[in-house]
Amino acid sequence: MTIEERAAEFRRLHEGPGAFVMPNPWDAGSARMLEALGFEALATTSSGFAFTLGKLDGQVTLAEVAAHVAALDVATELPISVDLENGLDASAEAAIRAVAAAGAVGGSIEDWDRVEQRIYELDRAVERVATATESARELDFPFTFTARAENHIHGHDDLDDTIARLQAFERAGADVLYAPGLRTVDEIRAVCDAVSKPVNVLAFSNLSFAEIAEAGAQRVSVGGALTWVAVKAAADAAEAMRQGDFSALAARVPLADWLGS
Repeated sequence: MTIEERAAEFRRLHEGPGAFVMPNPWDAGSARMLEALGFEALATTSSGFAFTLGKLDGQVTLAEVAAHVAALDVATELPISVDLENGLDASAEAAIRAVAAAGAVGGSIEDWDRVEQRIYELDRAVERVATATESARELDFPFTFTARAENHIHGHDDLDDTIARLQAFERAGADVLYAPGLRTVDEIRAVCDAVSKPVNVLAFSNLSFAEIAEAGAQRVSVGGALTWVAVKAAADAAEAMRQGDFSALAARVPLADWLGS
């Protein structure tokens, strides 16, 4: 598929009917696995990818993320959306251009200032969304831009402010709206009812896909959680090995099915 075809397919998924799950691979192999399992689109995970480099979330550079996207683009035919944090070490518009050139057909920008460790003032956040949207529109294909309101993921559980931000981001041109950290059906429904653009919800273990979709979400992602499932399994097996128990090494996976013969 060409990047134009992947971009069009990604847009189609947001138009329904029905919601879809967009899991977050941390490397090329996990992307191939998720494609083989039948998922229709993928999103990068900033924390999961940072882990592959031995770094914490927020410590990777735009150049590293662009190289990661290029590797995923080679590995899979699926549409890829990118967690661009707040622009990484560049402006939001530069970040969008860089990952689009690497093969991504979507990306998200958040309203969290990682340097000052605070939520951007609303006017500044809206200005950033408008600028990012303009950059996305200048590309040669329909790049799906997601605007993120970070209140809940950073402990600011002000649903009214989150909704006001998402409504402002919608007016500024964002294609998808996202408030990671919503944990109840009522919170998700309140957000979805308040906006007209598709809403992405970050999955947590307390809610099912059916509950999230019924509340109005169009897209469900998992952030770094799938990475930590894999890492915990490896750490548990390694800890058992230190005690002399190698039974976990009996695990087998269908690599030929996932990666091709």
